[in-house]
Amino acid sequence: MSYTAQDIRNICLIGHGGDGKTALAESMLFFTKGTDRLGKSADGTTISDFDPEEIKRKYSISTSIIPVEYGKSKINLLDNPGYFDFAGEVMQSVRVVDAGVIVVSAKNGVGVGTEKSWKYLFERKLPKFVYVSKLDEEHADFYKTFEQLREKFGKTLAPITIPIMEGDKSVGIVDIIHKDAYLSGGGKTQKVDIPADLTDRVDEYYEFLCEAVAETSEENMEKFFEGEEFTLDEIIAGINQGVKDLSLVPVFCGSAMTGMGTESLIRGLVDFAPNPTEGYAQHAVNEKGEDVTINCAPTETPVIFVFKTVSDQYGKQSYFKVISGNVTADLALENARTGDTEKLGHIYTVKGKKSTEVKELCCGDIGMVSKLTSVKTGDTLCQPGRPLTLDPIDYHEPCHSRAIYAKVKGQEEKIASGLARLGEEDQSFTLVNNPETKEMVLTGAGDIHLDVLCSKLKTKFGVDSELREPKVAYRETIRKTAQVRGRHKKQSGGHGQFGDVVIEFSPGETEELTFEEKVVGGAVPKNFFPAVEKGLRESCEKGVLAGYPMVFVKATLLDGSYHPVDSSEMAFKTAASLAYKEGIPKAGPVILEPIGSLQVTIPDAMMGDIMGDLNKRRGRVMGMTPNADGDQVVEAEVPMAEMMSYAIDLRSMSQGRGSFTFQFVRYEEAPMTTQQAIIEAAKAAAEE
Repeated sequence: MSYTAQDIRNICLIGHGGDGKTALAESMLFFTKGTDRLGKSADGTTISDFDPEEIKRKYSISTSIIPVEYGKSKINLLDNPGYFDFAGEVMQSVRVVDAGVIVVSAKNGVGVGTEKSWKYLFERKLPKFVYVSKLDEEHADFYKTFEQLREKFGKTLAPITIPIMEGDKSVGIVDIIHKDAYLSGGGKTQKVDIPADLTDRVDEYYEFLCEAVAETSEENMEKFFEGEEFTLDEIIAGINQGVKDLSLVPVFCGSAMTGMGTESLIRGLVDFAPNPTEGYAQHAVNEKGEDVTINCAPTETPVIFVFKTVSDQYGKQSYFKVISGNVTADLALENARTGDTEKLGHIYTVKGKKSTEVKELCCGDIGMVSKLTSVKTGDTLCQPGRPLTLDPIDYHEPCHSRAIYAKVKGQEEKIASGLARLGEEDQSFTLVNNPETKEMVLTGAGDIHLDVLCSKLKTKFGVDSELREPKVAYRETIRKTAQVRGRHKKQSGGHGQFGDVVIEFSPGETEELTFEEKVVGGAVPKNFFPAVEKGLRESCEKGVLAGYPMVFVKATLLDGSYHPVDSSEMAFKTAASLAYKEGIPKAGPVILEPIGSLQVTIPDAMMGDIMGDLNKRRGRVMGMTPNADGDQVVEAEVPMAEMMSYAIDLRSMSQGRGSFTFQFVRYEEAPMTTQQAIIEAAKAAAEE
């Protein structure tokens, strides 16, 4: 079936992990006959969770596209992971949808994931819907959950459906707009009269909806105050307007397992969610660097935005949204980032892992194209000769780092190339080769994120890896002045070797070695000065305490002697290194540790726990500032060695509400107990 932009609804399903997003997508697909069986995450049979890692772990780790066709409309559901380690997937989704459904469990109520989901949609000014799930489970309480939602997010939330209860069990729903009641049981739905004990509540919520509709236009306000009843079409149009201008958040409820409430939600999304032409205009930059606005209009030139990439043994699939114009097979478009012209070839619609080839995709629709080798997530493809760059996807900065090692020596290259491939589909992690510690450092959102990456390395690229705590790049320096003689003399028949220097070592002002010479009377010929300096620079690569690079050292060549035949550059270089080995231990050597600047954002109520924890990490609090969201931003300086587990610890302390950034600022002297531990660890490593 072919669609126009007016028929499309692009909706992301987001919420706390385990609250039932995938089950809801499955229920919507099953109800509309998009699948012939109701899959379950626990059994690994859902259309949405098809990745081997998802089937193994029994939860979503990546976004899947589930098109739900209802009447003449098509709802592109983007089913997202709920666990915070995969927030990068959510950021990709909210970048291309026109509205979001926040799924909240009636059993567990408002969770941290609920709050974060609201924030993601709020920041992008996207219309919001709420679906209260799992009404069929024990201890599920719709009204308690609804009150939590209104308390947390305000009075804009309005129920569209509410449950019919028999004792503690939900047996059906009431549609507030149409004032219809439905009982569910045995896989069937039966229309019934509204139960007497719910009529007052239904009237109360209906009145609230009418008030919200009244505020959407002057005509509606006038009609409301004159006591006239709104027609059904006026209520639907008013709710639609309230959703678009963000003054109304419709609340639905149901059970994905029994199908109760599923049709009401689908109908609500078709009636109330904006189609792509009604969504916000996209901001872009043209080839002159000028800001331009792109509207979703079928008559405009084609522009598509690649929001997701999947790499497998068959190649690379690029998932895109048609931002403007219509897209046809074999269309040639320019990649605004590279300037390359890409021929789309075959284009597809996607349902989970299944793809269906189509000839054309309308403005606002979501599709997939394969084998665009130079195209990456976040790229804009547009008309050749008129490059436009759309706003990028706003990923959170990764903050949990681990060194990654191959379990079998010699497979390091396979790890690097495998992670480079995985980086094409997941841009929320980084891999850095640290030349100083000689480690590959993998940084992601959390421990589960990194664990999934290691699992994918094994399944997709056949390489076993392990994660370790990264080594800290310490430094060494001196605190005193010492003057020593370095003398190298060797006689073994024929020409000998002779070099003799007197060097003063003192604290320097620059990280690099500062070398000076104050030789009087040619005691050391000038042509040997570079050899002395080179010997010292090479020696400074390894400190005398624990073998870390020596910094902030000044070396002054004062005196020495030479032999007209046996002296050479090599002899003076060796003499300088001997002076270094003898002089540095006399100059008060100390170990410097890297210090980072930490900015941690947390709710005010958690301030005590965070401050206590920073003290344990030898942190110095520099200040606290409240932000626009009502949270506190604590600024502190903390040794980097104390921050290895901070991403996991902060999540635990703040129940996932805290976030942080951490950047290196400088080196400073470590406490003596810490220095001793570093020296002992270095000795143990050397013995190994």
